[in-house]
Amino acid sequence: MKHTQINISTWLKIAVINFLVVALAGIVLRYKINFPLAILDQKNLLHGHSHFAFTGWVTLALMALMVGYLIKKEVKTDYKKYQLLLVFNMITAYGMLLAFIAQGYAIFSITFSTLSIFVSYAFIFFFWHDLRKVSGEPNVRNWFKAALILLGISSAGAFTLAYLMAANIKVQEYYFSAVYFFLHFQYNGWFLFACFGLLFHYLNIKNNHVLQRLSKRLLLLMGLCVGPTYLLSILWLKLPSYLYSMAAVSGIIQLASVFYLIHLLKVLQRTYPFPRFTGSYLWYLAYACLILKIILQALSAIPHLGNFAFGLRPVVIAYLHLCFLGIISFFILGSMDRLFPYRQKLSKPGILIFAIGVIGQELLLLIQGVEIITQSLVPHINILLFAAAVTIGTGLALIVFKFGGIKKPTRDVTLVG
Repeated sequence: MKHTQINISTWLKIAVINFLVVALAGIVLRYKINFPLAILDQKNLLHGHSHFAFTGWVTLALMALMVGYLIKKEVKTDYKKYQLLLVFNMITAYGMLLAFIAQGYAIFSITFSTLSIFVSYAFIFFFWHDLRKVSGEPNVRNWFKAALILLGISSAGAFTLAYLMAANIKVQEYYFSAVYFFLHFQYNGWFLFACFGLLFHYLNIKNNHVLQRLSKRLLLLMGLCVGPTYLLSILWLKLPSYLYSMAAVSGIIQLASVFYLIHLLKVLQRTYPFPRFTGSYLWYLAYACLILKIILQALSAIPHLGNFAFGLRPVVIAYLHLCFLGIISFFILGSMDRLFPYRQKLSKPGILIFAIGVIGQELLLLIQGVEIITQSLVPHINILLFAAAVTIGTGLALIVFKFGGIKKPTRDVTLVG
């Protein structure tokens, strides 16, 4: 059976190609730190790199996988609207990439950024409506609904940032508060909750009461904490004591999710055999990165550690990459490897090289942070970070070479597994 209105496999291939574009931009950014390249503005390229990563890679991949979920559940709807939304999402993604590189924050980049938000609003509306047609799996539906709500909330940060830019309000505290609001509700909201929805769908938990209970508790706990833990991102503002207390308490409460995550892994090991696909290792890496992220988030409530976390650029970048690459990207690539037929599996060498690059980059960024604190020079640290970026790009290039090949899968990816 093949759904003729939209080919999910094609969109996933496009998303991986876009991920390679993100990696290439990252390589150029690291190159410019070490060697002259006057033709490109570093700050503008950084903005294009980050916006394209969010829209052209993660959001595109998650939207495609979620539409694949509707197809798998045999939801009857007009899938042409999702085809158009994914096309519009691509247009806004490349529009932002090129506009930011060319002019930074200006009329065209802000226009494409705004249009991408409207595309996300349309996706929220249509997907929410079609979710109601899914029979069974209330746990999965609730994860997706929470993800859609948080996607909508995150746009408040983007609109605030656009307003500050348009009104020429150059208050650094406002600027960073808006940026961190958007990042928080994307990373810890839309991205993470959508991934959990996909995970529990893949696990087929409708007949497993233990997993259903764990899913409900995780959703409740993470849903309650996702808003207040934003305050952990802005503790450098010297918040009033009651807001600081709220941030600290929410971080501690969120630590309970580590207990449920460990329990989830134990249940899976008892209930399911070890998944025999290469991408499963990426899932385990994503799982470990998620636990580490939750612990680090809670520790940031300690004043001295909070200053360390938000006062040093390498540490901030390490944390953001831990979320973006270590949790979300590992999980999405693992999902793609699971869903495709044998001929379309991801390149094993590519996955290995990519994972080594990500882990190496994280370690080097932390070393760079310690280097700043101790004022001790680590020889050639920026060259090593450039090498890590090249390693990540090489791994993705191998994945694209195989995964993005001309051979078509024998059936729609959403129907495999």
